Amino acid sequence: MTQQAAALQTYNNELVKCIEDLCSKRDELNHQIKQEEEEKERLQHDIRILSEKLSRVNESLAQRLAARATFDRTIAETEAAYTKILESSQSLLSVLKQEAGNLSKATEPRRKDH
Repeated sequence: MTQQAAALQTYNNELVKCIEDLCSKRDELNHQIKQEEEEKERLQHDIRILSEKLSRVNESLAQRLAARATFDRTIAETEAAYTKILESSQSLLSVLKQEAGNLSKATEPRRKDH
């Protein structure tokens, strides 16, 4: 019976060693899980912060784009009005020169034809 007891003790020792190894591996895995959970929380926090920042940038960008569109529209309207003013000034100048020419002819002394 001592051989059986010795074999049983050997099996028992191996079983205890296997259980200890499994517990050690589980503890290491738990440690890794905890680290990854902490990193996940940090990343989720960073994502929230970046999402909020992205939202603020998008709002600011939309306002700036709208302001630029207003500038573009105002500039286009002003340039169109300025072009009309230039055209009117050119027409006025042309009419004024013509009238001045007519007035000059009207005020010149008449020559007598012989």
